[in-house]
Amino acid sequence: MPAYKAPLRDMRFLMNEVFDYPAHYAELSNGKDADPETVGAILEECAKFCQEVLSPLNLSGDDEGCHFSDNQVKTPKGFKEAYEQYVAGGWQGLSHPAEYGGQGLPMSLGLIKSEMMGTANWSFTMYPGLSLGAMNTIMQHASPELKNLYMPPLTEGRWTGTMCLTEPQCGTDLGQVKTRAEPQADGSYRITGTKIFISAGEHDFTDNIVHVVLARLPDAPPGTRGISLFIVPKVQVKADGSLGERNHVVCSAIEHKMGIKASATAVLNFEDSVGHMIAEPNKGLEAMFTFMNTARVGTAVQGIAHAELSYQGALAYAKERRSMRALSGKKEPEQVADALIYHADVRRMLLTQKAIAEGGRAMIYFAAQYSDHMTNSIVEGDQKKYKYWDDRLGFLTPILKGFLTEMGLEAANLGMQVFGGHGYIKEHGMEQIARDARIATLYEGTTGIQSLDLLGRKVLVMTRGKAVREFTGHIARFAMEQMGNSKVRGFATRLARLAAEWNVLTMRVMLAARKDRDAVGAASYHFLMYSGYVTMAYFWALQAAVAAKKLAEGGAEKKEFYKAKLYTAHFYFDHLLPRADGHATSITRPAKSLMKMPVDSFAFE
Repeated sequence: MPAYKAPLRDMRFLMNEVFDYPAHYAELSNGKDADPETVGAILEECAKFCQEVLSPLNLSGDDEGCHFSDNQVKTPKGFKEAYEQYVAGGWQGLSHPAEYGGQGLPMSLGLIKSEMMGTANWSFTMYPGLSLGAMNTIMQHASPELKNLYMPPLTEGRWTGTMCLTEPQCGTDLGQVKTRAEPQADGSYRITGTKIFISAGEHDFTDNIVHVVLARLPDAPPGTRGISLFIVPKVQVKADGSLGERNHVVCSAIEHKMGIKASATAVLNFEDSVGHMIAEPNKGLEAMFTFMNTARVGTAVQGIAHAELSYQGALAYAKERRSMRALSGKKEPEQVADALIYHADVRRMLLTQKAIAEGGRAMIYFAAQYSDHMTNSIVEGDQKKYKYWDDRLGFLTPILKGFLTEMGLEAANLGMQVFGGHGYIKEHGMEQIARDARIATLYEGTTGIQSLDLLGRKVLVMTRGKAVREFTGHIARFAMEQMGNSKVRGFATRLARLAAEWNVLTMRVMLAARKDRDAVGAASYHFLMYSGYVTMAYFWALQAAVAAKKLAEGGAEKKEFYKAKLYTAHFYFDHLLPRADGHATSITRPAKSLMKMPVDSFAFE
């Protein structure tokens, strides 16, 4: 397994030179303590924890997996102790209010922390990661009494949280949820039903687990309009915050999975479990979107996490492993053969990984500033401002989740490919990265669901193309500003054309959908991938512009970092961005070639 090294130089480049995080934090009401010195210390300490504590447990956790017996889960050796260090370091409450025991720092710092943790050990990160979504949902939708009861132990990390949506008969189609909620005289509810695929649903880290559960009231209307949201703790909580009797929540099994084996994915049975409603009756799904969007952006981080870790492993191997001679002549004549890194095809794979990891990181860090504005708006009580930033992050969320997880999986597979046959062998850890990455395109809404959310919901229904026009306008303005910059003029020219094309493609889908509703489903995947490639192109051009400026300014700092940015940007535009052209063509192809074949024709003898 590659030993994780936090890419702090690249992270600081994005935070300080590309997106000007210091100025961004200075504008936030909760950003006054996020001064450069404090942020720098946080990054250094988090990197140390991830490199020294979490990374060494990644391979061993995969080997051992979780143990299930008598409805209880024991996590792999070292995981519980690592969580205790995590809690002692105050990491769980980094970006949550001080009134509940947190540090009250901007949300983006929590996301950057999660990137480092997830790259070092994704299975471990799942446990506190699900808690963050539960905390955000409770913070935004629960009553003051429930917040005061549940937020302090969640913020401190003494308890963890989960998201309980899926049931055996339904996955994404939550309109089929059957779990029942019976109101009680004391204002509580009795929850009965089965939930599956519950990440961190049972473990030995904490004394209590707070489940956020979708269920139906007895008089609820059918479909998604009749779903409410409840807090259902594993152990009941007394009015003074102490733990009472064990609730009727039973873990009946944990899944045997392809990857993230050290993360317990539970089947939970709620049997007249005591719960408390959060949000309004029958408005649970709307409230749950707070949790789901948190999880989706977090899953987008998984894409770059696996790309980064696989790249680090593949790069080290490509420098050390020697095979044949480079086509352009001997590069290491004193050796029996040249290192893999001198071969063009290996460089193609390494540069693809690097472009995905660093381009995706830029996309995430940009979106993280939107998250900061959203949470800041909540603190200020400004609903208009909140909606403004929520709409912008809402447009980017399916692109981040869908595109970056697909690209992260590609990067993980390329890491195996660089190793050749050795990549298929467990001891090197590269195949684990690929197995762990595979789930990212599936949970929190598959790539297909993200595609429909982007094109069908965010672009066509909710904004009638306005979301695309606003974001492409942002890209076009950058492109026009850079036309006089000889170092990035080629990038800017291409971006200006793509910004216009993105709008044209959107309009063509809108027109096609008037005649054939299947046109949206047929185009949605290609529309998402096209959107992802163009968005990443913008952020590579942005990084290239900053790097070119730094090189022009001169100075004593080592220049290789900035030169590498320009090299990678050129690679992306030359070798990865052309994929967008194929997706653009497919967006406009008729749906009938997908839909006209009868169902019976899929069968074979």
